[in-house]
Amino acid sequence: MRIALALWFSTILSVGCTASPPTPDDPTQTAATAGAAVATAAPASTPSESHARVTYEDIIRSPPPGGGKPRSIHFSPDDRSLTFLQPEDGSTRLALVRLDLESNRRQPLATPPGKGVTEGNLSRAEQLRRERTRNRATGIPRYAWSEAGGRLLVPLSSGVYIQDGLDGELRSLVAVDGGPPILDPRFSPDGEAVAFVRDGELYVVPSQGGEPRAVTSGARGTGKTHGLAEYAAQEEMGRSEGFWWSQDSQQLAFAEVDERHVPVFPIVHQGQASTGPDAVEEHRYPFAGQANAHVRLGVVSAGGGRTRWLEPTAPDDMYLARVAWLHDGRVAVQRQNREQTRLDLVFWEPGSGRTQVVLTERRDSWINLHDHFYPLKPDTAAAPGGFVWGSERGDGFMHLYLYRADGTLVRPLTQGPWKVTDVADVDEESGIVYFLSTQESPLERHLYAVGLDGKGLRRITQRPGTHQVVLDHARERFVDTYSSVEHPPSVTVRSLQDNAELVSVAIPEDPHLQRMQLAPPELVQIQSRDGETLHGAVYRPPGNFGPGPWPIVVSVYGGPHVQRVANRWRLTADLRAQHLRNHGYLVFKLDNRGSKHRGLAFESKIRHDLGNLEVQDQVDGVRWLEAAGWGKPGGAGIYGRSYGGYLSAMALARAPQTFRVGVAAAPVTHWDGYDTHYTERYMGTPASNPTGYRDSSVMHHVAAMTGKLLLVHGLIDENVHFRHTARLINALIAHDKDYELLLFPDARHKSRKPADRIYLERRVFEFFERNLE
Repeated sequence: MRIALALWFSTILSVGCTASPPTPDDPTQTAATAGAAVATAAPASTPSESHARVTYEDIIRSPPPGGGKPRSIHFSPDDRSLTFLQPEDGSTRLALVRLDLESNRRQPLATPPGKGVTEGNLSRAEQLRRERTRNRATGIPRYAWSEAGGRLLVPLSSGVYIQDGLDGELRSLVAVDGGPPILDPRFSPDGEAVAFVRDGELYVVPSQGGEPRAVTSGARGTGKTHGLAEYAAQEEMGRSEGFWWSQDSQQLAFAEVDERHVPVFPIVHQGQASTGPDAVEEHRYPFAGQANAHVRLGVVSAGGGRTRWLEPTAPDDMYLARVAWLHDGRVAVQRQNREQTRLDLVFWEPGSGRTQVVLTERRDSWINLHDHFYPLKPDTAAAPGGFVWGSERGDGFMHLYLYRADGTLVRPLTQGPWKVTDVADVDEESGIVYFLSTQESPLERHLYAVGLDGKGLRRITQRPGTHQVVLDHARERFVDTYSSVEHPPSVTVRSLQDNAELVSVAIPEDPHLQRMQLAPPELVQIQSRDGETLHGAVYRPPGNFGPGPWPIVVSVYGGPHVQRVANRWRLTADLRAQHLRNHGYLVFKLDNRGSKHRGLAFESKIRHDLGNLEVQDQVDGVRWLEAAGWGKPGGAGIYGRSYGGYLSAMALARAPQTFRVGVAAAPVTHWDGYDTHYTERYMGTPASNPTGYRDSSVMHHVAAMTGKLLLVHGLIDENVHFRHTARLINALIAHDKDYELLLFPDARHKSRKPADRIYLERRVFEFFERNLE
């Protein structure tokens, strides 16, 4: 979600529009006057001539071009090997591989029985968990090391498998055998046990083998669960787990989730031949302003016994945001109020029941949850038993702070108009924090180090672009997965001291890359009508379509917590954009206000009024393209999915003179129909902000819509229900507005069937061909 971008990048950045763009649909301002600064700038390079080298089959292929890189990379417990998941034969099937770092020899590490995980052998519970993580992998989708004991865990749909060391054999630990699925199996820290959830209860089984033992009770068959995260936590809070091992492996904290009071929302499989029980799904969906699941936190011995509950239990309007164990046996609990303007960090001692609120964060807009809490050992010199904490206090940028064990602030570790995006590791012995940040540019990610004393900040990665890292256990080396718009992903092992390359990890050559000849998009900066700098990406057609102007198609997401424009290969590997470019369309992406990684002030401009400022910024982007002489005036096309589908529909309704063709896939059309945690963060509740909910609804603006609209939705979408599109259709009919409708009976939020996806790409392209000149 970066910069050695050759000549066109440096040139195009100097082209940024400094004159005020016209206001939306204002005939008194022309593209020529709005873009005066652009007209005098040197032109950027034009992609070389090419045409129709990207096919529909290319667009839906997984992994995408250049995407065959290793994933889930780990150093083995002895740091002598890398282990990772490698796509096989250019497919979603993943193999578990070992790379010896001394000999650079790779070999299979573990082979699953049968075909491992397939789309056809997953239970519905597993399918829905994969939807929450957007996981499409098959074969071996996940594995984990026990850092102590050197064991390997491989969860499959058929059961849980264990391997003892790099050279052991994969063996079955617990088999499903036709029973309920085994969910979220995880090692204890000492590697001697595995905990998992089955039929609503939490189980523990020795890693050596034996009979699993239920350590919780009272949930099975009641509608409650022990050890699983509720829907809102999985989908919106970045918390997929519902239990947590203590650091000494003797206890488990777990969430009890009770959704029985949340009304059922049924989803019918209309495309199935069967009309039996499997044809209807019942979801306890927490609609905005309505009841949330009741969640409370308990602790139980790994051997079973009495559960101790965190008292008083959090009220119904509190969220269990994060849980972690401290080194002294206490539990660190992050609790967030329903308005998401307050976050308490609570230390709880299960034995005595004592609790201490060690710090509280407050914001007028909202609090972004994070994973930057790192408890320190009692012998850490800088703050014995203290912790590292992330906060957006002050200027609204996420930074790191050092605290004592009692919650007293020691010092800030980072500061400035940029944000920390990830904490890679903390070397307590040396007193160094390793982290990724946007300090170089909001379009880049680099690895940095800073002392726990707040001194010695240094940048480690140097190549401009996007870096993802994994550190070894000795904190001497790191794996650097790197890409930019010009460079497909590469994986190297490097020195933490001086960034020297030590090992290059070979990535299978992608035979499709040469054929497609993908030209990177041009990264641009524009100024919004009120002077805000916005980042965009321009895909100009090849030279055989002439010098322009070309018909504009905007590819949009535009919602919070997402950044689309960044210096990374994913931008170049967007094959729908490349396909449209190759057919003469000028494709444009713009991260409007509300988007991620620009600081809380930039994000929160959309608060309580979704679908307004985002559309204004997208209009300014189109006017900028027209002023540059690249975009053909007279109306642009726009397409997007989910929040992008919402903005596509809103663009046609709120800026009909700028946008006249739109594809809205799985759109939210009224925010009272989406979930609590996401919606209320930005909108409040329907009761507290009725005007905002009305004005942020697509239906409220349908009367002004004049363009061509294609609606796309999966009928079993359990995230953005088809109900959203149905409600919009009713409004379109009421206002006598034409629309086209494309439904996928067996698709959720995004179809997994190749035939569905190819059909979608063809229909979207043909829709633009018919309606956008």
